[in-house]
Amino acid sequence: MEQYSSKSESPPKSLMENLLGLLRVRVKRGVNLAVRDARSSDPYVILKMGKQKFKTRVIKKDVNPEWNEDITFSVLDPNLPILLTVYDHDTFSKDDKMGDAEFEILPFIEALRMNVNGLPNGTIISRIQPSKQNCLVDESCITYTSGKVIQDMILRLQNVECGEVEIQLHWIHLPGCKGL
Repeated sequence: MEQYSSKSESPPKSLMENLLGLLRVRVKRGVNLAVRDARSSDPYVILKMGKQKFKTRVIKKDVNPEWNEDITFSVLDPNLPILLTVYDHDTFSKDDKMGDAEFEILPFIEALRMNVNGLPNGTIISRIQPSKQNCLVDESCITYTSGKVIQDMILRLQNVECGEVEIQLHWIHLPGCKGL
């Protein structure tokens, strides 16, 4: 047990005290990804938020891969964007970058803070339009579905000739955390 020498010192805050909750990002699929091998690619996705970094599995020889993988971030700062980068896995050389996209979670967090429990299933809470400031291909809707607030996005990959990645955001509230 740690001892504190003076009354002005306070114990360090635990992660739970600063944690808003968990953000689950479902990486659904890639569409028309760039070819980086002879006729195809072996794509995987890396997602970064602050110091957190996660990777999906590699899908062999597929420019339209279906990952359907859930990646869970601990959210301390809702202002931090998430950077999504697609790579082509190579066995004997450095993996090739196949584009990237950045997205904000703040509109999703703001929709969650509305406390919309009890709305009819499928109710659209908010719409985010594609713009030069985001990587959206199409309008992104934040909806109340099956008792949960979710956001579907199709992201256009930047710094590459083609490719899109479909994702879905879902919030997990943890008992004992700071919360929204």
